[in-house]
Amino acid sequence: MTTTVRNVAIVLGIAALIVLIPGGGSGANFAGQAVGLAFLAAIAWFAYTMYRQHRMELDSLGAARRAILYVAAGVAVLTLTAEPRLWPNGGTGGKIAFVLLLGAAGSAAFAVIRSARRY
Repeated sequence: MTTTVRNVAIVLGIAALIVLIPGGGSGANFAGQAVGLAFLAAIAWFAYTMYRQHRMELDSLGAARRAILYVAAGVAVLTLTAEPRLWPNGGTGGKIAFVLLLGAAGSAAFAVIRSARRY
């Protein structure tokens, strides 16, 4: 129980510093961006590791299925990158495009994986 209280006090102290120190908001923005970049780097490392472990399976898919899989991954990455522009506060067109693009990329990848497991 004491470690939980200590951890909560530390988080509250850091939050108070961000609120009370002039320019703390820009420091918080910087910290948030650093955490976001670290998260993206972890995803990229995971994708690279999975690619290296399954390189032979990817090469055995054939050119057409491999192209569909890579295009689906590219569409997903570009859609996630464009999320702030596609998901504005009031518009619904961007939200629909965001969901449709991610759904199409996911279904294409699923179809390639399913057809590869059949044969």
